[in-house]
Amino acid sequence: MTFDVDRKNKQIHVEREFAAPVETVWSAWTQSEFLDQWWAPKPWKAETKIMDFRVGGRWLYAMVSPDGNKHWSLTEYKSVAPQKNYTGLVMFCDESGNANADTPRSLWNNTFNADGDSTVVDILIKFDKLEDLEMLVGMGFEGGFKMGLSNLDELLEKK
Repeated sequence: MTFDVDRKNKQIHVEREFAAPVETVWSAWTQSEFLDQWWAPKPWKAETKIMDFRVGGRWLYAMVSPDGNKHWSLTEYKSVAPQKNYTGLVMFCDESGNANADTPRSLWNNTFNADGDSTVVDILIKFDKLEDLEMLVGMGFEGGFKMGLSNLDELLEKK
C-alpha cells in the first residue's frame, strides 16, 4: 500500500491492491450495501442515507460512532467510467447534505486497474488549500482510511 501526503501539490495519493477482480472491487466502492460494510474504521460504521451513483448523483452517509453519534459526509459524483474510474467532490455536511464551510473539501479521483486476479485502486485526493489537507490529516484520516481499506480486504475474502 502507498499513502503519500504531497503538501507542495496539496494532494494525497493512495494506491492499494485487493485480491479480487475489478468487477467485485468496483461494486464494493460504488454500491451502498457494500460501502456500509467496510468504509468506516472499526468500531465505527458507515450508514448510507442516499446513494445515487451516476454523474451528478450523490452519496450522503454518516460515520456512526459506537455511542450512536453521526458525522455526515457527502460525495457529489463528477464523472463515472464504469469499472475504470470515477471522480467526486467530497465534503463534510449535515444530515440533509448541506456542506459545512468550516471543514475541508477534496476532489477524489479513483482509478481501478486489473492486475491478474487482483485489482489495484489508485486514489488521488486533491485539495484547494493546504490548510484543508492539513486539517484532514490532523483528523486522523490516514489511520482511519487504512483501517477501512483493511475492512474491505476482509469483506472481499468472504465473497
